[in-house]
Amino acid sequence: MIIIGIAGGTGSGKTTVVKKIIDSLPKNEVVLLPQDSYYKDSSHVPVEERQNINFDHPNAFEWDLLSKHVSMLKKGEAIEQPVYSYLTCTRQSETIHMEPKEVVIIEGILALSDKKLRSLMDLKIFVDADPDERLIRVIQRDVVERGRTAEAVMDRYMRVLKPMHIEFIEPCKRYADLIIPQGGHNKKAIEIIKLYIEKILGK
Repeated sequence: MIIIGIAGGTGSGKTTVVKKIIDSLPKNEVVLLPQDSYYKDSSHVPVEERQNINFDHPNAFEWDLLSKHVSMLKKGEAIEQPVYSYLTCTRQSETIHMEPKEVVIIEGILALSDKKLRSLMDLKIFVDADPDERLIRVIQRDVVERGRTAEAVMDRYMRVLKPMHIEFIEPCKRYADLIIPQGGHNKKAIEIIKLYIEKILGK
């Protein structure tokens, strides 16, 4: 088994990198653990206050549960991955049953920021992109997928995303074994990762 952590700023192209890695490997060989699934449950917070939660801060995540689940997969045990609702900012009652596979990918903006979680990883990747490219992608995604106005997205970017990126996400670069510029468009980087995975798995 190989455990890979993939971090990078919002809109950097992490999801594309993950998809390209999964597509390059044999079918059903990867367990994907999105860090977003491990947001702390906010059902105890009054509904009108939930919009003030800073989802780009390390304190927003339940790190112990994520590390526990990675350790269980490493031991060959199945896990029940949480399901998080962005609409209500709460953890749902249902879970997703995950069996251990040859490749485990942990993907999220702060996937490399927790020391205990990093210690479980065999390969740590940081997906890099210019701030203006990330902002454009965030605007495109949030306007189309989340029904926000461009003004609201830019306001949130300046108030939350940019300062959190500088304080917590960018420093994670120092822990990366591999930094991928241009995200999923970097074909050579994806090929290198595929070769590394095959080498570790003895294929």
